[in-house]
Amino acid sequence: MGKWLFVTEKPSVAMEFVKLLNVKGIKADGYIESDKAVFTWCVGHLVTMSYPEAYDENLKRWSLSTLPFLPKEYKYEVIPAVKKQFNTVANLLKREDIDRIYVCTDSGREGEYIYRLVDKIVGVEGKEKKRVWIDSQTEEEIRRGISEAKDLSEYDSLAHSAFLRAKEDYLVGINFSRLLTLIYGKTISNFTGEDRVVIAVGRVMSCVLGMIVEREREIRGFVKTPFYKVIGEFNVGDNELELTYDGEWKAVEGSEYFQSHYLYNESGFKRREDAEKLVEKFRELSKSSKIIIDKITKNKEIKKAPLLFNLAELQNECSKKFKISPEETLNKVQSLYEKKMLTYPRTDARVLSKAVSKEIGKNIRKLTSYKGDSDVGAIAETIVNNNWFKDLEKTKYVDDSKITDHYAIIPTGEGLQSYEKLNDLEKKIYNLVVRRFLSIFYPPAKYNKIEVVTKVGNESFFTSDKVCVERGYLDVLNWEKDSKENKKVEFLNKLRKGQVVDLNNLTIKNGETTPPKRYTGGSIIIAMENAGKLIEDEELREQIKGAGIGTSATRAEILKKLEKIQYIASNKKTQIITPTTKGEMIYEVIKASIPTLLNPTLTASWEKGLKMVYQREITPEIFMDKLENYTRTNIHKVLSNNKVVNGENLFSEVIESKNITIAEKAIEDVLGICPICSKGQIVKNKKGYGCTNWSNGCKFFVSEICGKKISTVQIKKIIERGRTDIIKGFKSKKGTDFDAALILKEGKIQFDFSK
Repeated sequence: MGKWLFVTEKPSVAMEFVKLLNVKGIKADGYIESDKAVFTWCVGHLVTMSYPEAYDENLKRWSLSTLPFLPKEYKYEVIPAVKKQFNTVANLLKREDIDRIYVCTDSGREGEYIYRLVDKIVGVEGKEKKRVWIDSQTEEEIRRGISEAKDLSEYDSLAHSAFLRAKEDYLVGINFSRLLTLIYGKTISNFTGEDRVVIAVGRVMSCVLGMIVEREREIRGFVKTPFYKVIGEFNVGDNELELTYDGEWKAVEGSEYFQSHYLYNESGFKRREDAEKLVEKFRELSKSSKIIIDKITKNKEIKKAPLLFNLAELQNECSKKFKISPEETLNKVQSLYEKKMLTYPRTDARVLSKAVSKEIGKNIRKLTSYKGDSDVGAIAETIVNNNWFKDLEKTKYVDDSKITDHYAIIPTGEGLQSYEKLNDLEKKIYNLVVRRFLSIFYPPAKYNKIEVVTKVGNESFFTSDKVCVERGYLDVLNWEKDSKENKKVEFLNKLRKGQVVDLNNLTIKNGETTPPKRYTGGSIIIAMENAGKLIEDEELREQIKGAGIGTSATRAEILKKLEKIQYIASNKKTQIITPTTKGEMIYEVIKASIPTLLNPTLTASWEKGLKMVYQREITPEIFMDKLENYTRTNIHKVLSNNKVVNGENLFSEVIESKNITIAEKAIEDVLGICPICSKGQIVKNKKGYGCTNWSNGCKFFVSEICGKKISTVQIKKIIERGRTDIIKGFKSKKGTDFDAALILKEGKIQFDFSK
């Protein structure tokens, strides 16, 4: 019988496997070996996709004539910095005494891709391959993962999805970055003052940049709208005490102003003078009419604990509470996962599976001994003593249909001995997850709500309040207790329908509309998860959630890259994200050329397509055909449109908002795509106007013609419509003056004497 080889994603994970399985082995260079098994590791990615020059050395030079670049067979290569470890893993995979391979990379699309790339290059044949799929790094889960490991082929559709995702990013990045850099790069570099600008384009990255720029422009263009509300102060006489309460006027059905054009909304006027007229009317009415309590409505409201954390929700919460970036949140929660304290973090699910819910008591019982957060141990003990976890599978917190790869992030109940060694931020994040987890077992919070309608003639004033009568799960989430005395609710409870009250006072309250908020690191992650929609309400988010932009594993990385290439800036204290001037220019370029890249719905549909491949609803070939067609079609559109690159027009909004001074050079250096070859750009140089594709035989060149210098304006007209205006002052060889237009005919610039 041969040996078993375990391949993990990181050295630290391999060490955990060795420790938990109680393997007595010898540590070698890049692996650990015992008499029955060998443990080795990747160090993240060992293999990457080759650049175009690996296919053809000539592709190293960027040229419009080589686009689109659509390989028939994709090439891959070992990353030089990790070649030593790749060779170690490759040699172990090929060893004759190893007959079974356990793939133990992270249980997700990216982890699958990391191993499959190595397997593809090495060409591992004739060995049994098993996939270890686990939700945490606990001993129990690792042993279960090994014992229940399925054939690697069971995950082939996940591997197809992973390879397609990489090809998608590769084709979009290579083709559109080259295309737009060649056409617009010089123009942007003239504005930014850089020697050379490479326009980085990405399937997800460009869409996220678009979301950030468009939000910034919404704010920049926002015009505040004032409105005016009428507030009444009413008095209830009592033998011993006089009490007052406020009510807000609303133009409900029956009101003189119901659906009036004077209103901003049902409770506010557009103009102050209209509010003043209403106040005057009320003062007159109060002299002759009784003011009565027309309606009292009392309700009870029950609110259950929020759903569990997935990565996006946790990143958003940490951004708000701790002012840290999504990347930092992911790093910390990944560290807690590797310490066996939390389950797998890169998950989109906010619920548990039925199988996990049946065993959830184990997690809670382990937390009863938790000392890190003052009362968490007691909370866990209360749950256990009351058996509140018994019927969990019947609640909204358990739903197999909402789980793809992994369930929500929850504490394992293990690794508690490591708590004191955690840094302060890790402790805060761990406690956040623990409390959210325990809160779902507690009873709901209960509120008493009351609404009073006070009538003045045909007009209605509304007064409402709510008080929490049973805190339930709120005690677990450690929300601050309501310190105010609920005198208002107690008082409103004493009122009776038909009771007569007095009008004490009327005031006009000024208000104004507010612009949308800028994205933070957390809120942009939520917007990405919901295909570009920033939905504040947590429950509504869960109801409409579909295919998002990017994945839980990649969203933080996208933001990090946008910041690194200086398309966005992030305030470290507030986590507020804004686009840079360069980022706005890149946005304008994409909007003018391939606007679909900015469409969140389209970008999300590509992610949905990858999911359909994973779920075997479509074949990889169908997805690839659509991807190549999209790439081909958009390159053709850009090249055939002969867009004129006019910096002043293209970046007008950026120039105006940023007060940029325009140099004439910035406007005129690059004029557009060559109308003859459609591959090069027409640029101005010392000799005249020529095509950058001249080395491949393009003949477009215009200098002085018959003693007349041709203006930039007329060259642009040739590019745009193939003809200039009538130009005066040409001189023939005999010295005679003549007027003519220049036209593009049969690939040459010729005279046209027709009017």
